[in-house]
Amino acid sequence: MTRLGKAIAVGVAGLLVFVGVGVLVDRGVGPLTRSPGCTAEVNGRTVELTQEQAENAALIAAISIQRGLPARAASIALATAYQESKILNIEHGDRDSIGLFQQRPSQGWGTIEEILDPVYSTHTFYDALVKIDGYETMEITEAAQAVQRSAFPDAYADHEADARALASALTGNSPRAFWCETPGDADEASDRLGGDGLVERAAIVREEVESVFGSLSLGGFEPGGVSNGHMEGSAHYEGRAIDIFVRPINPDNRKRGWAIASYLIAQADRLSINTLIFDDRIWHAGSRSGDGWTDYRVPSSSGGDRAILEHRDHVHVDVAS
Repeated sequence: MTRLGKAIAVGVAGLLVFVGVGVLVDRGVGPLTRSPGCTAEVNGRTVELTQEQAENAALIAAISIQRGLPARAASIALATAYQESKILNIEHGDRDSIGLFQQRPSQGWGTIEEILDPVYSTHTFYDALVKIDGYETMEITEAAQAVQRSAFPDAYADHEADARALASALTGNSPRAFWCETPGDADEASDRLGGDGLVERAAIVREEVESVFGSLSLGGFEPGGVSNGHMEGSAHYEGRAIDIFVRPINPDNRKRGWAIASYLIAQADRLSINTLIFDDRIWHAGSRSGDGWTDYRVPSSSGGDRAILEHRDHVHVDVAS
């Protein structure tokens, strides 16, 4: 099973498969010189994840946002996935249990193919969770058990603290608290602009982020490409960049922006994302990725609205050339 399963890929260039509300793509990257990994740091607690775990965790959190659920729901789902599969989309388990949440076809969770689709299985988990009266105020282990009916109901408590930290970081409640270290390697890809003015890699990012988070306000590209409106040397001029707007600037949209940025950083290795900028912070793939979110320095010669220049109202994402 490739990372995040075969179920979430965008229908582009023959590599991709469209499924449900989520679209992700496996780039088929060969062995890496080092293993990428991700970190969440919230209120003094540090959670380390493999790249595959991070991709799955970010999807679980993003779907909770797309559904309008509270961060508590993401905490419950992440604690459950920790206990059931170590947040891995596995094809085996106790009896016929499979997938992120070890759901069983024989118990009506879906077919094997459906359950091994992380998008489907996550929605199915939340479908069951929201039917539980008062789940928002239950102990995490109690809510998880109400959904899963596990033979080991107390085991979910072992993962509460890590799940809460992850959920807080990935839903944007704890800004700039999640980052990944990635090699920054990328396979060759076409630099030809598509009909939307984006290169293939950027078009994939666009389709994915819209499929995961729903309708978004996007900019920084147009048919035929853009020729002005951005800083000198900007990746926008090459069709490699997208701006995801979260206007107006307010606490709720800041939180949403950090959720989008955190999701994208979790998928950065897989999607060949090169740079992310939001809220006056920047993350670079490659040798600087382990530094996390660092201060974004706007060139002193830049004019215009400072809030826009500092990317307070939009997430900038660009892909490798």
